[in-house]
Amino acid sequence: MDPKAVGKVAVLFGGSSAEREVSLMSGSGVLLALRSRGVDAHAFDPAERDLADLKREGFARCFIALHGRHGEDGTVQGALELLGIPYTGSGVMASSVAMDKVMTKRLWQADGLPTPKYVRLAEDQQSREQVRAVPDVLGLPLIVKPPREGSSIGVTKVRGYSEMQDAVKLSARYDPDVLCEEFIEGEEVTCPVLGSGLDAVALPVVRIAAPEGAYDYQNKYFTDEVKYHCPAGLPDALEEEIRHITLAAYRTLGCRGWGRADLMIRAGDRKPFLLEMNTSPGMTSHSLVPMSARAAGIDYEELCLRVLATATLDSARRATAEEDAA
Repeated sequence: MDPKAVGKVAVLFGGSSAEREVSLMSGSGVLLALRSRGVDAHAFDPAERDLADLKREGFARCFIALHGRHGEDGTVQGALELLGIPYTGSGVMASSVAMDKVMTKRLWQADGLPTPKYVRLAEDQQSREQVRAVPDVLGLPLIVKPPREGSSIGVTKVRGYSEMQDAVKLSARYDPDVLCEEFIEGEEVTCPVLGSGLDAVALPVVRIAAPEGAYDYQNKYFTDEVKYHCPAGLPDALEEEIRHITLAAYRTLGCRGWGRADLMIRAGDRKPFLLEMNTSPGMTSHSLVPMSARAAGIDYEELCLRVLATATLDSARRATAEEDAA
């Protein structure tokens, strides 16, 4: 891709979600990387500016470095569809579905993909009795989290019945629904994807070793306590299985451009389980997609260019499909 031929590019970052701080770090890195390769890239914070300014100011495409609500959930994607400005990452539906961990799990289960058992507590299903009954279904320990947040925000590992009420209250501060999930004891890994459809490629797996297993918001972004291994040091067959499952999960959700699946490898039998799919992954100094890409011989600046090159519109893809059919 010729950086000069791309036109004026807006890097969307910041936003109004609980992950704003992380997005600011991601977007700043992407902006510097694109500029270093000669792209006419500009910062654009949707929390401070009207998206209609993108059209008025002649932006040719957008690199979405927003995380969480109003950035990764299909809303910004829908606005860009209406404005007719191509954008990076998944389209409206895939973004919306992947942002909702319950809907994601339902689709994965329908396609026979491995994901931990779960209980969804809707807003009207959070009485003391209903909350206390969850461990009877999922066992202990278990995980309680908001289904439409990321970066481990509002997540609690519950070890006893007495901890359930506070865990649900914390999660409900971020999302009216609460997702309770079977805890998979074992190693956490992540696997990025670049591309779309049958051309999508899974990058090397990253194995995450967090202190006492606490891969939380603070350890993800603001400490150097977490150790990352890429190459992951897994048996070849297991790494290949994880990459195969990740691609299947990505395609099931209809993702495109790029993404990153988070998984657990169960200690007892080394079986991988899908946790979630990120459609606008982090691009900070601690982020995992750049780390995996480096292991595949792709530096940070090249990664940003490759992602930018995939910017498109749902409507453009439909028009191409109709032309091919004709």
